[in-house]
Amino acid sequence: MAGGQPFRTAVLEAVLERITYANEETGYTVARVDPGRGGDLVTVVGSLLGAQPGESLRMEGRWGSHPQYGRQFQVENYTTVLPATVQGIRRYLGSGLVKGIGPRIAEHIVGHFGVEALDVIEQTPERLIEVPKLGPKRTKLIAEAWEEQKAIKEVMVFLQGIEVSTSLAVRIYKKYGDASIGVVRNEPYRLATDVWGIGFKTADTIARAVGIPHDSPQRVKAGIQFTLSESTGDGHCYLPEDRLIAEAVKILQVDSSLVIECLAELVAEEGVVSDKVPDSDGEAVTAVYLVPFHRAEISLANQSRTLLNHPTDRMAAFADVDWDVALGWLKSRTGTELAAEQEEAVKLALTSKVAVLTGGPGCGKSFTVASIITLAAAKKAKIVLAAPTGRAAKRLTELTGHEARTVHRLLELKPGGDAAYDKDRPLDCDLLVVDEASMLDLLLANKLAKAVPPGAHLLLVGDVDQLPSVGAGQVLRDLLAEDSPIPSVRLTHVFRQAQQSGVVTNAHRVNSGKPPLLDGMTDFFLFPCDDTEVTAELTVDVVANRIPRKFGMDPRRDVQVLTPMHRGPAGAGNLNVRLQAALTPAGEGTPERRFGGRIFRVGDKVTQIRNNYDKGANGVFNGTVGVITGLDPEEQELTVRTDEDEEIGYEFAELDELAHAYAVTVHRSQGSEYPCAVIPVTTSAWMMLQRNLLYTAITRAKKLVVLVGSRKALAQAVRNASSGHRHTGLRHRLASP
Repeated sequence: MAGGQPFRTAVLEAVLERITYANEETGYTVARVDPGRGGDLVTVVGSLLGAQPGESLRMEGRWGSHPQYGRQFQVENYTTVLPATVQGIRRYLGSGLVKGIGPRIAEHIVGHFGVEALDVIEQTPERLIEVPKLGPKRTKLIAEAWEEQKAIKEVMVFLQGIEVSTSLAVRIYKKYGDASIGVVRNEPYRLATDVWGIGFKTADTIARAVGIPHDSPQRVKAGIQFTLSESTGDGHCYLPEDRLIAEAVKILQVDSSLVIECLAELVAEEGVVSDKVPDSDGEAVTAVYLVPFHRAEISLANQSRTLLNHPTDRMAAFADVDWDVALGWLKSRTGTELAAEQEEAVKLALTSKVAVLTGGPGCGKSFTVASIITLAAAKKAKIVLAAPTGRAAKRLTELTGHEARTVHRLLELKPGGDAAYDKDRPLDCDLLVVDEASMLDLLLANKLAKAVPPGAHLLLVGDVDQLPSVGAGQVLRDLLAEDSPIPSVRLTHVFRQAQQSGVVTNAHRVNSGKPPLLDGMTDFFLFPCDDTEVTAELTVDVVANRIPRKFGMDPRRDVQVLTPMHRGPAGAGNLNVRLQAALTPAGEGTPERRFGGRIFRVGDKVTQIRNNYDKGANGVFNGTVGVITGLDPEEQELTVRTDEDEEIGYEFAELDELAHAYAVTVHRSQGSEYPCAVIPVTTSAWMMLQRNLLYTAITRAKKLVVLVGSRKALAQAVRNASSGHRHTGLRHRLASP
């Protein structure tokens, strides 16, 4: 408003030069555009839904004035238009919008065809062969990319009015091709199941826009399944029926009677499963599961008992071994005597066909595992080692001298998540050792158990006091429950060498509810700060300057920031922006690509944020970390070298699978170990300040822990022993065959 009068609607045609800010959650964008009148660039603000630099835009909106930034154009909607001048065409083609055309090739095409360049690509693309240095292969690629872009644009135009971003439009098109618009119009809730990145809320927005009624059974059933799916993200394998109904009513804003009716229909259609299980108090509840989780729970419980009680033993040699002789031989090999509880663990792993080994840092878990493997190898056993993450597998390889693989690679998971190894084609091993087993969620643990051959030994190793898995379930905790049939050993003795480490000492103090010791420590520090914004600044300074200066550590390779949460000034999202600016700043000659609210540059530390079974040799999985090693605007591809030393290519349209990893949430850090962990603790993360979260963060560090933030927040984290109850029926199914 100006002088009480609304600004009139206006039209602005301009080339998008650069995006200065974009909020990936709301789509709100601040950009600079060139109206082509030889003057200065103009600032435009509003939802630009994935428009890319180089595109010519026709924007409708209003001129306004910002008190700080001056005159700007507020965009209400826009369409992309093809440029008409040689300069505009060169800029458009050279911007990386069309796969196979970068600035150099754009120069050649426009140099040859001039203002007709776009018409040639559109109508007679075979003529591109006339351009010097453009062979038949590149010509064909450009023609195909142009056609695909046109088809995607049609879908985008349709979706633009209902606020679906470009990246999701691309995914929808890749999934359904020419059927895209039909699926979106008639079966929008399919998108939530079929297309990664589209949840129920987005599908619901689309459904509303295409006229599907608020109380449609199609909508309500999709909402019930969405409610269950969301709960698996919080670690639950099921929801009690009354809680499910209440949460679905809240999400759907419909009568509970309609939800109850649709839930009954879903159960009858086998879209969900209803079962009776005891809750944490032992009271029977009606549990509602998504089908895969119900199947996995029953299967894992049955398979665990079957393996444990199988009549054959692939390591029968240890049934009547003289343990004094065996352990004496082991001592002569290692030069170290096992403690009593370590001896117990070694005997258990080699004589019981399923066993669990747990314990905190400094208690000798690693040495115990190495001892088990040494004795098994002496009897010529076939040993297979695995861990849930690349880093943990690498560590296990270094520790034992035997190659360890990630569980995903070991099972050779295929597109869709099916494993190459299962009951019908088990792994060839006598002993399977899985480290960092606290990270195993229900679905992955079930796939793993099914692949263990009858008579083989399965040893799960992990720290049960750490956070449970990111995925649904608390498998390690359920296997260790008092009424579990699975035998286990817990190592509790902290060895003298480990007692000299402030990291180990304070991890145990925190785990037992005592505050960490901060005075006189050489490897454990607190930088006190009560203001959350200042804590964020201080965290960046500690990582980028203070630690490298004092300890000679590389801030990218050796230091990892671990935060309780993603949002907020000291959350992973904001810290990643600040740390990228400090460690991988923009510069002349540094290629970069903006996607949503993120900018990716060569040298960036990144993490995969979804399981993608189609990438790499055996898929790339949620939590995989790597560094961007290449960025090709012409091929529209970015290359990441992962922690497992695999080069993975990402098309620009797939960049919503990647997030920066200078700072990650503690949950995301599970299974990884870093020379140094920097942990912001602030009162703004009050709900997340839990003992097992702080304990997990501290135990990620090998040499150095630096806490940054408030003493009050630190005390709260130590005090709060609540680890969050998870709804799981595995313990009950294990205990009652």
